[in-house]
Amino acid sequence: MRPTEELKQEHSGILRILDVVEKISEKITGGESVPIVHIKQILEFIQVFVDKCHHGKEEDILFPAMEAAGIPREGGPIGMMLTEHEMGRKLTADMNKLVQAHEDGGSGSLMVLTNPALQYVNLLRSHIWKENNVLYPMGDEKLSPEQQDYISREFERLEAERIGPGRHEAFHKLIDTLSEIYG
Repeated sequence: MRPTEELKQEHSGILRILDVVEKISEKITGGESVPIVHIKQILEFIQVFVDKCHHGKEEDILFPAMEAAGIPREGGPIGMMLTEHEMGRKLTADMNKLVQAHEDGGSGSLMVLTNPALQYVNLLRSHIWKENNVLYPMGDEKLSPEQQDYISREFERLEAERIGPGRHEAFHKLIDTLSEIYG
């Protein structure tokens, strides 16, 4: 499997979590109660699976290989993706602060949380579309089969180091559970 295919599979799970975030936001704005543990699980998924693992694979392995193969970073699609990763990190930090404010007794914190949550959903959906339909095809065209094999091996190493064994599967179980609850 090409490394970009692996990343596209990860995108499928991320998109499912984004659907859950949207449903939770609708419930909160509709005055319904949502268990804070679900929101915290989603934030852990975003911080560990999306950022440390998925974005780590892109930023530390795939994007440098694409750049070395001639795909521009500055003023190009790689630079745009990196900027969007940073935007996502800021929105995630904002959500974490609001969850902490809620746990500290701040009334209305979860209602306010829906704003960065929905911004994150919109950002990531657009981001994933650009990667799947623009950047990854460019990489597939430029990277040799040998380079792609090397990238795949490096993806495995990074995932083992950053999130550890069994976490990927546990996150997919979480996706299934939350999708069933909020589907």
